[in-house]
Amino acid sequence: MRLALGSDHRGYDLKAMLTAHLQAAGHEVFDLGTHNSEPTDHPLIAFAVGEAVAHGEADLGILMCGSGLGVCIAANKVPGVAAAPAWNPDLARLSREHNGANVLCLPADFLAPWYALQIVEAFMKGLPNSAERFVRRREQVARYEQAHSTAPTADCPE
Repeated sequence: MRLALGSDHRGYDLKAMLTAHLQAAGHEVFDLGTHNSEPTDHPLIAFAVGEAVAHGEADLGILMCGSGLGVCIAANKVPGVAAAPAWNPDLARLSREHNGANVLCLPADFLAPWYALQIVEAFMKGLPNSAERFVRRREQVARYEQAHSTAPTADCPE
């Protein structure tokens, strides 16, 4: 599986551990930053992971910050991304099965590394449920997103 990973400084250590584990398991991992533990802002990294997933360069994305919420909010601004925070394996699996999430957001400050790995594995194993009610709901979100998306007129200020 092709995976895009990203984190801010608070998720850096967890990202490094997950990257090593996922690569050892045979997955192709794109590390989109940050590449050290120096303080950094999370939005641009979340956008990069979201873009990689939305453009088909990665099958799934995994983002980490202290709470998992900042990266989730930012990634969900990328059209085609359904980012979901999860702090246990069941939520990760359900985010994929029910909601078709394609980016997992982890709260690095609140997870032991071994447990974060269980969450990631549950997310990766989950497949969007094809039951009519789940498909209908995902399509409603996609239609809304398409109808309300606007092309940016200028680059975001840094």
